[in-house]
Amino acid sequence: MPGRPSGAPDPFARMSSGARDLPDRPSASPGVPGPASESARVPVPSAPPAAPPRPSRAPSAQGGPDGSDFLSWLRAPRPEAAPGVWRFRYRPRPAEEPETVPARQLLSGALIAFLVGWLVWSLLWNGYLGGWWLVPLYAMIPDSWAQPHSFTAVVVVYAYYVLVALVIMVAVGRLGRWSEIWRRYGPPAWRRTTTPTQGPPPAPEEDPAQWPQLRAAGATDAAEKLAAEARAGRMRDVDLARINRAWQGVRNGRHSLAQFVGAVLKDGAAACLHPSGARDLPGRLAQHDLVTGQVRIGTTADDRRNPYAYRGAGLALGPDLLGTSLVAVGPPGSGKTGNVVWPLAESLCLQALAGRAAVVVVGAAGAGLGPSDAYDVVVRIGHPDSVYDLDLYGGTTDPDEAAAVLAEALVGDLADPHPGSDSRRSTTVLAQVLGPFRAVHGRFPSVPELRRLLDGDPGPLGALREALEETGQESLLRELDARVRQSGHPGDVGGTLADRVALLDRPAFASFFDTSGQSRPFSLRALDHPVRVRIDLPERGHADASRILARLVLAQFTASAAVREDRSLFACLVLDDASGVVTPEAVRGIQRLRSANAGTVLTLRTLDDVPRPLRGPLLGATGCRMALSGLTPWDGQDFAEVWGKEWTEARDVTDRQIIAETPAGKAVHVLRRVITGKAPTARAVTVRQVERERWSASELAHAVPPGHAVLSLTTVRGELAPPLLVDLRR
Repeated sequence: MPGRPSGAPDPFARMSSGARDLPDRPSASPGVPGPASESARVPVPSAPPAAPPRPSRAPSAQGGPDGSDFLSWLRAPRPEAAPGVWRFRYRPRPAEEPETVPARQLLSGALIAFLVGWLVWSLLWNGYLGGWWLVPLYAMIPDSWAQPHSFTAVVVVYAYYVLVALVIMVAVGRLGRWSEIWRRYGPPAWRRTTTPTQGPPPAPEEDPAQWPQLRAAGATDAAEKLAAEARAGRMRDVDLARINRAWQGVRNGRHSLAQFVGAVLKDGAAACLHPSGARDLPGRLAQHDLVTGQVRIGTTADDRRNPYAYRGAGLALGPDLLGTSLVAVGPPGSGKTGNVVWPLAESLCLQALAGRAAVVVVGAAGAGLGPSDAYDVVVRIGHPDSVYDLDLYGGTTDPDEAAAVLAEALVGDLADPHPGSDSRRSTTVLAQVLGPFRAVHGRFPSVPELRRLLDGDPGPLGALREALEETGQESLLRELDARVRQSGHPGDVGGTLADRVALLDRPAFASFFDTSGQSRPFSLRALDHPVRVRIDLPERGHADASRILARLVLAQFTASAAVREDRSLFACLVLDDASGVVTPEAVRGIQRLRSANAGTVLTLRTLDDVPRPLRGPLLGATGCRMALSGLTPWDGQDFAEVWGKEWTEARDVTDRQIIAETPAGKAVHVLRRVITGKAPTARAVTVRQVERERWSASELAHAVPPGHAVLSLTTVRGELAPPLLVDLRR
């Protein structure tokens, strides 16, 4: 392929399949990305490679010289919490907001209670209430203690006085809620604002830094090695997650305990490396917790519309939520890419380095989706320096499957959202030319060849017919004859397909989509491996071609994710700007991803980029829905409908003017009006239960502050979180 380098090392030359095998050391020899051979599935211990450079912003999980930072991060509590709550050092709150007394009322009540107690004690001490309160004292003191200036009698009498004073103080303290003032403004409130100190280390059988699961299985030597690596500061959060992933493969019986122990004793924290050899990303912008698999994207606002248990808590996303797919809608500049897409892509890349996930990030060139060093494969379509190409047919050898995926990419946006035959006819037309061509040439046609076949060019069709007649393939010959008969007839979709293929048959793409085997095409069949891929679309000057390619990647992803052998590896497609990508088949494919341990992240500038009949199905197919600030009322109406209504308590306050009947009452009312400037009124409060929208279209359009978003969540287990107002800047 002229103009493009071909000798760069391939990071997938020795990729192992998910958690099934321990990853090998990366090979420097070039190759085509794809499944690893059987011989590459057994890790051969070797000297660990040099550690990658520290990120520019060190995460909390990284250890210092003595490993204390890493151990503190590892031992931090992560209690179970509601969906979306950042669990790292989370302190649960009550589900319902406790009734709090206003500060002014609380302090004034405490002062009045103190004055009342002081008055009661003064009246008792000065004898204004009589001596009845001394009767118990006189009844208990013997006559022998009644001597004047007796030390014992003085002590007992004053002790009784103190007891009575304490009883009065306790009574007025309860009346004045002094305990609430102590909790709100005293040392308990001061301690909540200070950083919690590190407590004593847990018991060895409960200390995650001692690897108790390995010790329980008899791998004591490996546990001691890993514990020493952690104490020495040579272990990172990615190492921890990667080794835990490999240990899951041992427990599942996918590889032997001896193999795992040998790799750990040889390489320590660098054991079971990702095939790229990387142990971290070049830099991090978000907060990550690889123990729970979460990435923090913001903080739930302290707003009355949020449930009390969520207010002020960090909000995070992980595979348990992304497995239901996410759609984020907001105008340009609302923070979709910087505050949502890139943190999620960064988290999934870290999960891939730990052997837990495969991620494909698709966006416009220069969209800010992370540096190239953070990915194993970067496909820069239309750029002459791109090392990798994109497989137009998804790596399949089945003509019918290739035709279905390609038809979705080419004319999926033209299909009727309701069940129809346009999509099936396009698939049939493509299969009529792909099957015979592959049978003759042993490969699928290139873009120029496919365009000529769909245009009905007699030359290529005649040559293809002669080759089929020579080989005696009658069934494929009938398919080709049917294509020739339909070509040019009214209603034939071949011309439409040829026009769409012509958008890819441009000089800028001349060296791409090669099918001759001379390039290094990336195929989404590699989702069986922990791969990190970024695909840059050529939006400048090729907007229509970019939309076709985005639909192609989405169609190939949904088709490949559903047929993976190892579904324990989470697969995610992050599609920045899905305008023109949502089709009826895409919505059905997104619905099927949840059962395949896969998900998608789609961003839209507005729901107007989605056909009206598909807006409801799209929001229904995705479990996580985000409406960012700046939304239009029309888009807000769609979100309000999908979020539904809830029962809430409505308070109606009515002020009724009081009419005085007597002259004295009228005089009092005149005096009150002169003092307050208002007529005397009586207030009536009516409380009733009403059903209202959780977030109305008007609130979504006008009440969401800049840098905020309203987000609802659903886990793969079906747990729900109501729409939450989230500050994405924190």
